[in-house]
Amino acid sequence: MGKLPEMTKHRGFPSGLTGTGWQFTIRRANPRGVTKLFEKPRPMTADKTEPLADAAFLHALWHHFGEEPFERGNLDAGRLSRLFKREIVPAEHPFDPESYTALLKINMNVARANFPQSFDDVFEV
Repeated sequence: MGKLPEMTKHRGFPSGLTGTGWQFTIRRANPRGVTKLFEKPRPMTADKTEPLADAAFLHALWHHFGEEPFERGNLDAGRLSRLFKREIVPAEHPFDPESYTALLKINMNVARANFPQSFDDVFEV
């Protein structure tokens, strides 16, 4: 295995939604390359844990970073992509969707409208 790309690890950030398989962070950089961020559709599903994971992830982002831009780092690409270009937007131009150092930020208006519970002090699961 070759040298892994540099990746900020967000210490203190939750690793996932407890009791489900949904993760919020990755343990190490991908040796095959950085997974690209894209606007992933959120279809209606019978599995109520996935939208709950989106809300809990946004809650963690809000309480960890607030309105400040943050580095992608070890945040899970799949979870980010479910919110990307809606609740989470690029914070720099040009934006590289395949970089661990890419800067993102919370789109407060959209995020508060779509996931108001994510901005409560305590997130009830």
